[in-house]
Amino acid sequence: MSKKDVHVVPHPEGWVVKREGADRASSVHDRKADALDAGRDLARKDEVELVIHGQDGKIHDSDSYGNDPHPPGDEKH
Repeated sequence: MSKKDVHVVPHPEGWVVKREGADRASSVHDRKADALDAGRDLARKDEVELVIHGQDGKIHDSDSYGNDPHPPGDEKH
């Protein structure tokens, strides 16, 4: 079973951290910064991608905390 990415998304009560495909949020936060901190911790623990959404709900950024199958082309080995 593959692990699910972690998303930080806007919510009527602020911001939520939610695993991809989950019905319920892992946590709810008043501030986006707090949600990002919680999301990073969860993504690091699960070694998955952290997907960051903007207030409009669209994906604005992502960070990989696992084995990225498509690393940036500018990385030198």
